Amino acid sequence: MISALDHVQLAAPEGSEDLLRSFYADVLGMTEIPKPPVLAARGGCWFATGDGAVQLHLGIEADFRAARKAHPGLRVTGIEAYARRLQERGTDVVWDDDLPGHRRFYATDPVGNRLEFLEPTGPSSSCALSAAASAPDRPGRARPD
Repeated sequence: MISALDHVQLAAPEGSEDLLRSFYADVLGMTEIPKPPVLAARGGCWFATGDGAVQLHLGIEADFRAARKAHPGLRVTGIEAYARRLQERGTDVVWDDDLPGHRRFYATDPVGNRLEFLEPTGPSSSCALSAAASAPDRPGRARPD
C-alpha cells in the first residue's frame, strides 16, 4: 500500500544545474541534497525542504520539454509573504482563486516547469479534496452495488 509521497521529479535541459540551484535554493529557499554517486553522474540536482519532508528532483532529459500543465503542488505557510519573496527575486506569480478552501498561485522555474503553491484557508480545507474524491455518490463514478 502507498504510505507517502517520497519525491517529485521534474525534467530539465542539459547544462541547467546552476540555474536550477539558483532558483530552488536561493528563490524557493530549499536545500540541495546530495545525489548518490551513480545517479549524480547523470546530472541534475535534488532539493528538499528544511525538515526533509518534501523533495524535488530535477533530472536531465536530452529531449527536454517543460511541464506546463503537470506540476507539483507545494503547500506553504504564509502564502502572501512567500509570493512576495518570489516576486522580489524576479519570479512572476499568477494567483488563482478557483480552488475552494485554499489560497494559491502558480510560478514557473527557470526552465519553464510549472509549480503550484497553496495554503489551506480553513481547518477542513486540507481534507476537502480527499473527501470529495472518495464520495461514492460523486457524478460520473460507478457506485458499488
